[in-house]
Amino acid sequence: MSAGTRVLVLNAGSSSVKYQLIDMLDGARLASGLVERIGEANGRLVHTTRAGDRRERLEVFADHAAGLKSVAEELTADGLGLDSPELAAIGHRVVHGGMRFTAPTLIDDEVLAEVRRLVPVAPLHNPANITGIEVARALRPDLPQVAVFDTAFHATMPEHAARYAIDKAVADEHRVRRYGFHGTSHQYVSRATAELLGKAPAEVNVIVLHLGNGGSASAVAGGVCVDTSMGLTPLEGLVMGTRSGDVDPGVVFHLHRVGGLSIDEIDNLLNRRSGLLGLCGDNDMREIMRRAEEGDADARLAFDAYVHRLRKYIGAYYAVLGRVDAIAFTAGVGENAAPVRAAATAGLEELGISVDPELNSVRSGEARVISPEYARVTVAVVPTDEELEIAQQAFALVHGAG
Repeated sequence: MSAGTRVLVLNAGSSSVKYQLIDMLDGARLASGLVERIGEANGRLVHTTRAGDRRERLEVFADHAAGLKSVAEELTADGLGLDSPELAAIGHRVVHGGMRFTAPTLIDDEVLAEVRRLVPVAPLHNPANITGIEVARALRPDLPQVAVFDTAFHATMPEHAARYAIDKAVADEHRVRRYGFHGTSHQYVSRATAELLGKAPAEVNVIVLHLGNGGSASAVAGGVCVDTSMGLTPLEGLVMGTRSGDVDPGVVFHLHRVGGLSIDEIDNLLNRRSGLLGLCGDNDMREIMRRAEEGDADARLAFDAYVHRLRKYIGAYYAVLGRVDAIAFTAGVGENAAPVRAAATAGLEELGISVDPELNSVRSGEARVISPEYARVTVAVVPTDEELEIAQQAFALVHGAG
């Protein structure tokens, strides 16, 4: 076991790597950055130091190995190299852990093989996560590498919430069930919301709304997830930036049989050309709100459809939980789009839900309450910190406290 106190968090995408180096003694970000456009002619690495200084490298990163080697060089320039004895572990975000991985897991060849077997249910994410793990293991084969799974927090869903009502044998054979995603964010935010209320997580029922380009909702009862909006894949649930969210499965058959679209074309349509983008040609909520304010009918439709789906899930999860102590908005849209928060909670006063316009309009990077004092349900904005959550889970595991 390493005596170090630092954890390097890696989030490898198909053509990018996000990273943060965190000191677990105080949660300080010693360094952070992004390598993007890996494999392209216009690659870029942006590195930010603890003091907030930024360094930028514009070069070709042939692959993830080249990108991570450059990250190691930047860290070394700050005296934080990967060979430092202060480095306790590398924590990896892995999107899909299936039914097997329901907690942070030390990575070995067997674990990596199982993550690879899950590629068919996470074809956009797990391959990139695997690449990041392989490169990091090659760079530091002696260091504990920990996988933290997006699906893990949702593994506590009761069977009746996790199952689709299809033939059970077919579902089991092909691992078809609801897994949920954004789990590290939902876990962090639900716990931080309880802290904001001055209570233990076990005492609080929270509806968490993680709203970014991807979006998901969760019902968390006493710190335990009992339902979430995403399913077998991240396509189910809320209206998102480019994803449709909930759609009648018959739409797929109709588009194939009547529209003549192939399965791959329908997959691309629902994942990359739907949601806000499909409704109005834009997937940036800031631009959509600006256009809607100026009277653009398509933008108004996209905004209203987005909010309508949010309200449906708030109501549904209120019913699932029975008692709701707080609703927490988080991620890019949730933390910054006051009109979305106002519209999603409007008209829910009979459920004890309301938002104070003045409090809602405040912009801040801190967790804060935006509901009036008299409201039965606390509505809050709680910034997420998935990297810190991954670092905490990885550090606890390698130090035997997991």
